[in-house]
Amino acid sequence: MSDSKGAEALVTGLRQGDPAAIEKLIRVTYKELRRLAGHYMKSERPEHTLQPTALVHEVYLRIFANQPLEWNDQQHFFAVAAKQMRRVLLDYARASNAERRGGDFQRLSMQDIETLPAKPSTHLLVLDEALEKLNEVDPRASQVVELRYFGGLTESEAASVLGISVATLKRDWEFGKAFIARQMG
Repeated sequence: MSDSKGAEALVTGLRQGDPAAIEKLIRVTYKELRRLAGHYMKSERPEHTLQPTALVHEVYLRIFANQPLEWNDQQHFFAVAAKQMRRVLLDYARASNAERRGGDFQRLSMQDIETLPAKPSTHLLVLDEALEKLNEVDPRASQVVELRYFGGLTESEAASVLGISVATLKRDWEFGKAFIARQMG
């Protein structure tokens, strides 16, 4: 992760109500969140208009626009950021699918047809549906998958966030991956 001592101090500052801590936390965590966003965007379709920088900015807006959260530690911050990143990508995928089905209908000429982008990937929507089903069967395994896949947390970091042992996390991770693979066909 990013400068962990600096981020931990800033998370503590946020808990204690330090208003400057938000801006400092953004500077300290930005590079890591941008790296994670870039990782997720690689699995999106090539003509995707959402860029990693815009994804990170949207995540920050969603995290800090409402009531301040009670941060436990740096891993908790990244877990919340990962969940928000997933939601942004899902909202974007749903909006793209709605447009494709005529939600944003426009009349096109024959010349316009050649410039249309390929169909949006529904991979993320299918993954979200599989995660929701996993959550119904095993909520902790669903959290493990979300933290590891979307949050980019290591096994020990994710175990710390969830308050479980690394061995338990590994079992949940293997179960979650197998469940999702089966759901996604």
